[in-house]
Amino acid sequence: MSEFFYPKIESVTALKPWTVRTVWNTGESFDVDLSKQMKKKAFSEIRKPEIFKTVHLQYGCIEWFDTELGADNVYAWAKEQSGEVSHEMFESWITRNGLSLTTAGAALGVSRRMISYYKTATKPIPRAIWCLLGMGNHKTK
Repeated sequence: MSEFFYPKIESVTALKPWTVRTVWNTGESFDVDLSKQMKKKAFSEIRKPEIFKTVHLQYGCIEWFDTELGADNVYAWAKEQSGEVSHEMFESWITRNGLSLTTAGAALGVSRRMISYYKTATKPIPRAIWCLLGMGNHKTK
């Protein structure tokens, strides 16, 4: 995981098969459904409920013995599952449109620095930006 990724995971707890509760240094707490990820071959052992509930943090990642999920990915899935736009969705928009930080900032009327903050989840993506990106159908809390 990049050292520039802001939200740091503080705790993780298995709730039920394929769902974990995550607590972040931003003050946010999310229940994250990992069922999509658990279908992958790499997670075959972890699909066993007795193994899944051994989830823990190791070096800023969610881990089960020798398999891990990066906190940045889990944070993005949590945001998306709660109806918000994630930094990964924002990054995808930039890539899909062939934009640099500077040209993305110009297109959205914000500074290059703000684009960098949104890409790294250092700052939340404002609803107005979601709407400009055509992602305005996401719910707000």
